[in-house]
Amino acid sequence: MTTMTPETTARPATTASRILVVDDERSMRELLAIVLKREGYDVHLADNGHDAIALLEQQPFDLLISDIKMPDVSGVDVLRAAKRVDQEIIGIMVTAFASTESAVEALRMGAYDYLSKPFDVDELKLVVRNALERRQLRQENVLLKRALHTSHQFANIVGRSEPMLAVFGLVETIAPTNSTILITGESGTGKELVARAIHVHSLRRDRPFVAVNCGALPETLLESELFGHMRGAFTGAASNKKGLVEVAEHGTIFLDEIGEMSPMMQVKLLRVLQERKFRRVGGVEEIEADIRVIAATNQDLSRLVADGRFREDLYYRINVIPVQLPPLRERREDIPLLAEHFLAKYREQMNKPVLSISHEAMARLEAAPWPGNVRELENVIERAVALERTPAILPESLPPALATGARPAAAGPPAVDLPESGFDLEEHVQQIERDYIARALERAGGVQVKAAELLGMSFRSFRYYVKKYNLR
Repeated sequence: MTTMTPETTARPATTASRILVVDDERSMRELLAIVLKREGYDVHLADNGHDAIALLEQQPFDLLISDIKMPDVSGVDVLRAAKRVDQEIIGIMVTAFASTESAVEALRMGAYDYLSKPFDVDELKLVVRNALERRQLRQENVLLKRALHTSHQFANIVGRSEPMLAVFGLVETIAPTNSTILITGESGTGKELVARAIHVHSLRRDRPFVAVNCGALPETLLESELFGHMRGAFTGAASNKKGLVEVAEHGTIFLDEIGEMSPMMQVKLLRVLQERKFRRVGGVEEIEADIRVIAATNQDLSRLVADGRFREDLYYRINVIPVQLPPLRERREDIPLLAEHFLAKYREQMNKPVLSISHEAMARLEAAPWPGNVRELENVIERAVALERTPAILPESLPPALATGARPAAAGPPAVDLPESGFDLEEHVQQIERDYIARALERAGGVQVKAAELLGMSFRSFRYYVKKYNLR
């Protein structure tokens, strides 16, 4: 029988480390529960090994404190089962015989430490605190956090144009808040860089920044990636796994391409934003989510809402503070600054003495339309540094269209003839959409993924239009 009090079933207001205490002596269980709860931990109790293993398979725990010698299942067996479910769990063994082979075996299996009965309460608190700190350090990538702190200040977001100065000012203003942010802009405008800058200037800067591409994974994998799963939740789930929401605890989670998220995942994300709680896949335990959410998209979410492809309530939840990034063609005065920035970056990486960009090459860069925005410009400079054999980048080292000036200028809007009596514009636009979708399907031989690429659309958006216009 599992002994649980009302206090053990309630989650604290803030996320506390979860500890499972296993001991067949009631007085020892109660002592450990009192001491650990006073320290702010979320304590669960079991009076035998069988019930402890059942709890470990049903719920996630950070630390296991188990008596070694119990009548049904030994503490070593409980630790073995715990490690099978979650390799990261910390084990502390309690024994009345400090020199027993069982204690040594537990240490060989990965137990953090053992305590001899009767133990000192202050020693117990110190061992538990150190064990949990060790677990935290193991989970965090300290080098990555330092790199983010030093390299993702505004130094990597380059610009002096008015639109970018406005973005810098907005980032500095909103970073210290906990408000949810929606970053919009075309592909390649630097949405993730801005998200990282917001995190680095926030009060959560010393906690993790976790980025997720919502369009890169199918719905089932995305749910497990975000929320984690319990052992046995689906085929291949051999152990408990933390999701990225849990990994980002007290930090920031960046949801890129949120417009690609399926309706079901939109519902689950909405619940996290509203209640700040979630469940692992296959789990029943609600886990607190103390995170800041920054979302990004290159799509018009308001149009997706109008089309019924994005939840209106979720849209308003993530669009608390909007940040709009301008395309590179609207901040051409930043092109020389960006080009020099990327030149210095790749000159150092490749260890090549390419010191400058020729006047003619720079003129070509400033005149280009840059549909791929800053990302495209960076790729062009990287290519040029790799190919250049002189101290300055020459036009010949640029891609052919730029080097020859052959890239056509953007054409003006075509002349249109508006009938005197007017016409239904929406129906006309939909007919044009239908024709292009049909022609792309025909050219791609019916392969929807290839047809979507021809139109520069995501597969999910293309599939929506195929269904909308009944083009199966």
